Amino acid sequence: MAYGGRGFGGFGGGNQMQQLMKQAQKMQEEMQKANEELDEAEIVGEAAGGAVKVTVNGKKVLKAVKIDASVVDPEDVEMLEDLIMAAYGQASGDADKMFEEKMGPYAKMGGGLF
Repeated sequence: MAYGGRGFGGFGGGNQMQQLMKQAQKMQEEMQKANEELDEAEIVGEAAGGAVKVTVNGKKVLKAVKIDASVVDPEDVEMLEDLIMAAYGQASGDADKMFEEKMGPYAKMGGGLF
């Protein structure tokens, strides 16, 4: 059976295969670093001029909620709920942008690695 002198599986020999493996390992290390940065990130969303703050990481995991007493009205709990949702929506959108910045290139290269 003839392989056309191209080496192992059409990759042009062991040297090119080694290079491919090195590139894959480098990409894996870069993805791991980006993943860690997303875990450690703190993204704050605000509503009501900063009276309600929500902190998420780069994967949109809720880390903290801060509410100024000035927006706490026992007669209007629905407004407070809306403010929390608005702050989370802002933080979530910013987290999506960060995720795309950090992980987007890998999805394009690998045809959707995650």
